[in-house]
Amino acid sequence: MEGSFRLLACLVCIVPVGSFVRTKRDTTRSLLNTEVHSAPAQRWSMQVPAEASAAAGEAAVLPCTFTHPHRHYDGPLTAIWRSGEPYAGPQVFRCAAARGSELCQTALSLHGRFRLLGNPRRNDLSLRIERLALADDGRYFCRVEFAGDVHDRYESRHGIRLRVTAAPRIVNISVLPGPAHAFHALCTAEGEPPPALAWSGPALGSNGSAGVRGPAQDRGHQVTAELPALAHDGRYTCTASNSLGRAEASVYLFRFRGASGASAIALPLGALGLKALLLLGVLAALAAARRRLEHPVTQDTPPRPQAQESNYENLSQMSPRGPRAATCSP
Repeated sequence: MEGSFRLLACLVCIVPVGSFVRTKRDTTRSLLNTEVHSAPAQRWSMQVPAEASAAAGEAAVLPCTFTHPHRHYDGPLTAIWRSGEPYAGPQVFRCAAARGSELCQTALSLHGRFRLLGNPRRNDLSLRIERLALADDGRYFCRVEFAGDVHDRYESRHGIRLRVTAAPRIVNISVLPGPAHAFHALCTAEGEPPPALAWSGPALGSNGSAGVRGPAQDRGHQVTAELPALAHDGRYTCTASNSLGRAEASVYLFRFRGASGASAIALPLGALGLKALLLLGVLAALAAARRRLEHPVTQDTPPRPQAQESNYENLSQMSPRGPRAATCSP
């Protein structure tokens, strides 16, 4: 009887242990199946940041990584970057890799400033843009294409917004004639953020300003301010400023009046206005002095006779013309 109880206790101990082992085997088998089937469940996706920024003249990096549903793909592929809009925007970069190669041969690089940083074989399409300009500001889209046995492609729909910042730069300043002998001035500057423009000059005070007339380009990096009426001669200065700095340029206005008193001409001078004005003054003084030398003032008394200065005439007087004397030779 006692032996029967010992046998029953052993069976009770064995059953839980056997159940635990079986459960462990079932769990392991289930985990292995999950790992095997997880890779084909991978889908197309693109990972890009919403925005990147850099200063004009420097370099910018546009990160882009992707996933795809194909395991161990080593066929031909193409990496593409567009600007403006997805699918239809102009391409700024394109490279292609042959089957089994990790080298992506560049086929297109706009202005030679776009270079692939990532490795498409490792799902990385990151791009570097050299020598940024304000025109590079905008949205960019990465795309990858598989060829060969698998014809598949994927492109980011929202892309990455590249913001290019720049200190102000005045690109044009001029004085233009208007009706009734009037003149007005225009100043155009670029920068990001778009700069604020202000005019200063005669009768405007040091803080005089004129309203900005609006963006001069579609991207809004340029602004133009007009000074509608230049009532006084002198120096007019346009100042452009934003959070990154300021720039200024000047123009000089001079109205030369004729005998009738009407305005004859306006003389605008650019950034070297003061130096050019001094140079014009020196040239005018030299021209006046030369005219005085060429046309001396006449006197009322008759001029004093002067000695003959012509060597030719003196020699002629010393040797008057006549028949040559005959000479005899022994």
